[in-house]
Amino acid sequence: MMLILFIVVLLLLIFMRVPVAFSLGISSLILMFIESGFAMNYDLISQRMFYGLNSFVLLAVPFFILAGKLMNAGGITDRIFNFADSLVGHMPGGLGHANVVASLIFSGMSGSATADAAGLGAIEVKAMKDKGFDEKFAVGITAASSTVGPIIPPSIPLIMFGVIGGVSVGQLFMAGVIPGILIGVTFMIMVYYFGVKRNYPKSNGFSINYAINTFIPAVFPLLTPVIILSGIFTGWFTPTEASVIAVVYAFILGVCFYREIRIKDIPKVLFETGKETASLTFIVATASLFGYVLVLFRIPQMVAESITTFTTNPILILFMIAAILFLVGFFMETVTAIIIFTPLFMPVVTQLGIDPIQLGIVMVVTLMIGVITPPVGMVLFVMTRVSNLSMEKVCQAVIPFFIPLIVVIILLIIFPQISTFLPKFAQ
Repeated sequence: MMLILFIVVLLLLIFMRVPVAFSLGISSLILMFIESGFAMNYDLISQRMFYGLNSFVLLAVPFFILAGKLMNAGGITDRIFNFADSLVGHMPGGLGHANVVASLIFSGMSGSATADAAGLGAIEVKAMKDKGFDEKFAVGITAASSTVGPIIPPSIPLIMFGVIGGVSVGQLFMAGVIPGILIGVTFMIMVYYFGVKRNYPKSNGFSINYAINTFIPAVFPLLTPVIILSGIFTGWFTPTEASVIAVVYAFILGVCFYREIRIKDIPKVLFETGKETASLTFIVATASLFGYVLVLFRIPQMVAESITTFTTNPILILFMIAAILFLVGFFMETVTAIIIFTPLFMPVVTQLGIDPIQLGIVMVVTLMIGVITPPVGMVLFVMTRVSNLSMEKVCQAVIPFFIPLIVVIILLIIFPQISTFLPKFAQ
């Protein structure tokens, strides 16, 4: 009964467009009121909310957001795209491949699909249109390739999963590398198919001189993911410390080296970062109370028992979880879904011996489909702003690129080593 009431209250508030933080808080308070009435422990409410924010790992979130914004403002996207074009522009599909490779590189700096689409989107769509690609294909691959952003580290969704699920963020970062590259490869296979079928333009051939000339301006931005991953991999610094290093490095590149960020622009960047951080941390605070109430009423155990009633096969369980998250992604933003569903699914996977790292990667990749689907897909709104297409046509443009993402999800479920190999190797 409590499980049904919990689901109904939470979904009702969300569909009434009550902000997520308030939806989590109100549903928690309602369940606590049912349990204790007006005698409920009010001190406990504030303590649980503070406890949720009292995390060293969470400090990485505002710093990685700030690093991504500094990279976007620092004129780095043009250099990355030109370098990617020099590497793969000669393949059938030309700039479509460059689009994917640029997103793979930029994802190692921003950790956000929206930042990827906003930073690279306008450049990529314009370049592809000028080369003779039809706009729908250019918009479709640009939107789809941005989904790699939160999978290859740094990744804000993976940080949130680590905090909520009690999983090492450093190991999650390692786990995202191979799946992210795999998604990029499957996208490039799709681009190759369309490039041959539609005879899209490509460059004459690979030129080592052109590659060197584009590599030199891009070399310092390219070092960003190398610094972050190598530092975490070797244990030189934690993911939180890596976020600070990323900010300092992005600031030096944008202000001192490339000089495309003016000092007077910094307050605006800081304000936007603070606004996004405040929203996320408020959600985390209420989610902590929400998680406490879930445990109090044994709701995760109820969910585990309900799911395992159908099957105890780990692969089938993960397919069921992926199916649920696929539907959730249509109506719920990625971080919100992670905060709500991680405490529900974690007891299920631990009971069945599934590696929580595999769960985290499957969750994030599956929820990435949501950022390119209506009605809440933020990347779709970004692409309508950087192109001349309507929302309906943008949605149609991204549909073929669901196939690579779904294929990768299936592979991640069947072959857990794809996500667990690097974390185990790094231990």
